[in-house]
Amino acid sequence: MEQSKGRRVILFPMPFQGHINPMLELAKILHSKGFSIAIIYTNVNSLNPSTLNPNFTYHSIPVDLTENEASIKDPTLRLSIINAKCVEPFRECLSGLLSDDVNSEDPVACLISDPLFDFTRSVAESFKLPRIVLRTGGAASLAVFAAFPLLKEKGYLPITDSRLEELVTELSPIKVKDLRAAMPNCDPEDFYRVITNMVNETKASHGLIFNTFEDLEGQALATIRQEYYPNIPIFSLGPFHKCGPTTSSSSTSLLSPDQSCISWLNTQAQKSVAYVSFGSVAKIDHAQFLEIAWGLANSGQPFLWVVRPGLVQESDWHEALPNGFLEVLYERVHIVKWAPQKEVLAHPAVGAFWTHCGWNSTLESICEGVPMICTPCFGDQMVNARFVSDVWKVGLQLEHGIERGEVERTIRRLMVEKEGVEIKERALNLMEKANHCLKEGGSSYLSLDGLVKHILSL
Repeated sequence: MEQSKGRRVILFPMPFQGHINPMLELAKILHSKGFSIAIIYTNVNSLNPSTLNPNFTYHSIPVDLTENEASIKDPTLRLSIINAKCVEPFRECLSGLLSDDVNSEDPVACLISDPLFDFTRSVAESFKLPRIVLRTGGAASLAVFAAFPLLKEKGYLPITDSRLEELVTELSPIKVKDLRAAMPNCDPEDFYRVITNMVNETKASHGLIFNTFEDLEGQALATIRQEYYPNIPIFSLGPFHKCGPTTSSSSTSLLSPDQSCISWLNTQAQKSVAYVSFGSVAKIDHAQFLEIAWGLANSGQPFLWVVRPGLVQESDWHEALPNGFLEVLYERVHIVKWAPQKEVLAHPAVGAFWTHCGWNSTLESICEGVPMICTPCFGDQMVNARFVSDVWKVGLQLEHGIERGEVERTIRRLMVEKEGVEIKERALNLMEKANHCLKEGGSSYLSLDGLVKHILSL
C-alpha cells in the first residue's frame, strides 16, 4: 500500500452531522497512510477538538449568523448564507496554513472539501492549491442529481402531483415522487440551483471521493465515470467507518450518545429489537409521533427509540406520549435522546433499523447486515430508500406516510414473517461484500491506494 511520505492534507467539512462524520473518518484513513491532517471547521455546529483525534490540527473559522439567519428553516437559503459568510474567513485560514509551508516538513498536498461549499474552488485556485471533493452521500443519488437537466428537459421537473407514482424510465427504479428531493420549506428552483452548483463544483475538481463500494453501487459509479465526470479520477473507498484504525476515544457526534441503551440491549433476545432513529435533522409532527408510538407498541417487538431534542415539532416528546404509554410497555421499550449508532447496529439484539435513510445510516446498517424500514424525509434519502427496497432488497419502505397499522404490519413483515427471512439473507450477503472490499486486493483497498498515489502526484 502506497504511503504518503510526510505530506499534509487540509479537510473542510460542511457543518452538519451527516457531512462531518465521513469527512473526519476520511481524515483518519489518510492519517493512517502517513499524511498530516489539518481540519478547518466553522463555529456553526462547532466541533469540539478535545473529543476528536489528537493527531490532527484544528482551525476554527467564524461564521457570524444573526439570530434571524440562524433560525431560518429553508435549508437552501441557510446554505447560501453560510457559503457567503464563509468565503473570507476560509481564505484567511487557508492563507495562514499555506504560509506555514515555507518552513514546514509537511507541505500541503491538497484541500478536500464538500461540494456544497460553492466557494472553495475559486479560493483554492487563487492559491494554486489542488482541490478534491468528498461526496458524503451515495453514488446513486449523485447520478440522479446530475441528471436533473435531462429530467427537466423530459418534463419530470418541476414535479406535478398527478405523476408521483410514475416510473422515471431513464433512472429505473426511481419514481417521480423520489425526485421530490427538495427539503421542506424550500423553493424547488433554489434547490435545483444548489444541485447544479454541486455538480459543477465537482466537475472542476482534481478528483471525487465516495464513501461507498463497487459491489454496492457499481452501476451508479460506472454511470458517473462515463456520463457525468469522465475527466476526473473517482475513488470509491468506503465504507469509511470500517476502514483504517478505530479510535474509540474520539467522537465526532454533535450530540452526546446515551450508553444506557447498550446495557438495555444486553437484556434482549437476539435479533428481537427494532432500532428507530431518524437522524440529526428530520422533524415529525405530533400526529406522526403518536402513529409511530402506537405502531411500535402494537408490533409486539421490543424497540429502542431515539427521540432527540427537536424531533417532535412544537412539543416535548414526554408530553406527546399518551398517558401511561411507557408504563404499559414496561421493559419492552427504551427511549434515549441520542444513541451510539454504530455500536447499536452491531449489537446481536438488533433485528431491524427504522431509518430516515441518510447515507451514513444506510451504509452503517448495510455493514452490520441489519434489514431496514425506510421513511425518507428529504434530499438524497428518497433515492437511498428506493435502492434499499427495490434494488438491494434489504428493507421495506413505508410508501404512503406513517400510519400505526402500516407501521405494525411492516415491522412484523420484516422481523417475524417469511418475507423478512429472505430480506435478512440478502442483508447478510451484502454485509459480506462490504467486508470483502476492504481486504487486500478488494475494490476499496485498491481505490484507497489509488487515492494516495493521486494526492502525491498533484
